[in-house]
Amino acid sequence: MLIISVLPARSQLCTGSLGDPVVHIDFGSASQPPTSFTAPGYSYVASGCPNDGYYTITGFSSGCFSNAWHTVAADHTGNGYYMLVNASYQPGDFYVATVNNLCPNTTYEFSAWMMNVLLSPDGIKPDITFRIETPGGVVLNQYSTGGISVTASPQWRQYGFYFTTTPGNSQVVIRMTNNAPGGMGNDLALDDIMFRPCGPKVSTSISGINSPVNVCVYEQETYSFSGLISAGFTNPVYQWQVSADSGRSWTDITGANSPDFIRTPTAAGHFRYRLSAAESGNAGIPSCRIASNVLEITVHPRPQISAGPDKIVVTGYSNTQLTATATGEGLRFSWMPPDFLSSDTVLQPVVDTDRDMNYRLSAVSPFGCTSEDAVSVKAVAGIFVPTAFTPNNDGKNDFWTIPFLDPAWGARVMVFSRSGQIVYEVKGAEVRWDGRFRGMPMDSGVFVYYVQFSDGKPDLKGTFSLIR
Repeated sequence: MLIISVLPARSQLCTGSLGDPVVHIDFGSASQPPTSFTAPGYSYVASGCPNDGYYTITGFSSGCFSNAWHTVAADHTGNGYYMLVNASYQPGDFYVATVNNLCPNTTYEFSAWMMNVLLSPDGIKPDITFRIETPGGVVLNQYSTGGISVTASPQWRQYGFYFTTTPGNSQVVIRMTNNAPGGMGNDLALDDIMFRPCGPKVSTSISGINSPVNVCVYEQETYSFSGLISAGFTNPVYQWQVSADSGRSWTDITGANSPDFIRTPTAAGHFRYRLSAAESGNAGIPSCRIASNVLEITVHPRPQISAGPDKIVVTGYSNTQLTATATGEGLRFSWMPPDFLSSDTVLQPVVDTDRDMNYRLSAVSPFGCTSEDAVSVKAVAGIFVPTAFTPNNDGKNDFWTIPFLDPAWGARVMVFSRSGQIVYEVKGAEVRWDGRFRGMPMDSGVFVYYVQFSDGKPDLKGTFSLIR
């Protein structure tokens, strides 16, 4: 069983607040492999085990060089590809890329995840220097890992530092140099190269209450959000944002441009809020912003319930199951009164009563959201089958029915003509015959009915008259 450990962040990562990634190089996935990446001084090979001076882009590597390397069955996040490098004999660059459209005069955190894939502690360790340069070659900042240690199991480590772009310049060059030779080790994996704006610490809170907040849709109040920003910006500009997709995307809230914000009631949903900030000159560029911690408010919907249609119980003849329905989060049910029910805490109990009853169903979610509905149960002494009907469209007695036959019993009802032909049939449904057969009115006469039960109840048989 493969275990990939992720070690804590190392080096000079941002200690203030970060913005969303403005650069994210993750080497693609099986469905979206990289198409234009090349490593200077190295040759690409479509193999999970590249030789010295070669690299590959893969999502799985195993059994390399008689199991001298770790089995790396996933990238840093577990769902994509990574770059696998077998160092060349001469030290040198193995990754160089130009990044465009950054914000001038802005501090960014650069970070990347790396792994020493060699198992032997006697081999050469990767020793990487990360540099961020201007297009003209001026180094804005750099960081060297030193020898990346051998580990007993595959372990991704994050390395990084921060740098500040120069005024008027939105372009930088990423350069990664392997300071050690290849040949006897120096084998590494690289993933998730990222740039994020870094700035002063931005923190937010909700007045009088801790985040996350869980509230029922009909119990919402207004919530007062407040934000604080530490020193660092000369003239900060603020913007509150909301996300309804668990933080995958953020939307600016119109008019919410101060450190304080009043949230008013909304529809049900899971909402995340944060305060972003930037220097005034960069305020209109989302990639220049940094963002606060996230405040979460989940507005839970009212349960949707129905106690179901009214029911009939034939005393001493059958029990009847209530057919309530409900949708909601982890609902608990309660019937009142509990009399004559098989259970008062299940959604569809069985009723066995000798008197008429009115029941009320309550449903409550783990967050206290409730709904109620009612149903009536009529107790009758027996199943009444009418002995005649007059289908003349006068609005009176136009259909032959069996009023107290509950469709939930699943009974099969058949009507026969004098010649023994079935002219009407239903099963587990309301009985409602209009006196027609194959679309044509039947003549007046006497018909035989037969009610057949499948649960052991005695069958019913008799006659009735159709009168024109």
